Amino acid sequence: METVIRVIVAYVVIVFGLRIVGKRAFGQLSPADLVVLMLIPEFFQQSIALEDFSMTNSVIAMSTLLIAVVVIDTIGYRFPRLGNIVAGKSVTVVSHGELHTDRLRRERLSPDEILDAMHRAGLEKMEQVKWAVLYPDGTIAVVPWSSPGTNRQDKVETRAV
Repeated sequence: METVIRVIVAYVVIVFGLRIVGKRAFGQLSPADLVVLMLIPEFFQQSIALEDFSMTNSVIAMSTLLIAVVVIDTIGYRFPRLGNIVAGKSVTVVSHGELHTDRLRRERLSPDEILDAMHRAGLEKMEQVKWAVLYPDGTIAVVPWSSPGTNRQDKVETRAV
């Protein structure tokens, strides 16, 4: 039982610690994905290095982690507000050509990073941007205004710097 409690405590502490670090630090990984990737080798390290001859403890730890991931994903699905705490939520940083500096500060994102994403999308001016959204995985999606005379909108996703 001690292993189960330690794994759950480690998971919760690491996920919330990584959420504090911010979205841009993870690239394509969500904080929960990164925690799983970091913990899995740790569970088997001692048994593989023959410091702990029992694989049972490692298997229990790994099983507990996977069960915790499934439970947290299920809770996040059923209760979106709680899901946003663990996984984060998208933040609109530009709407209708207007840069939301308060949101940029909260996400520790510089205006230059938005301009970089705009330029990679082929846009030169902020007025050309209908929406720019920072996703929980750190990508920035830029949606330009439709071209005159068309109903088409191009959405270009770029990786945060």
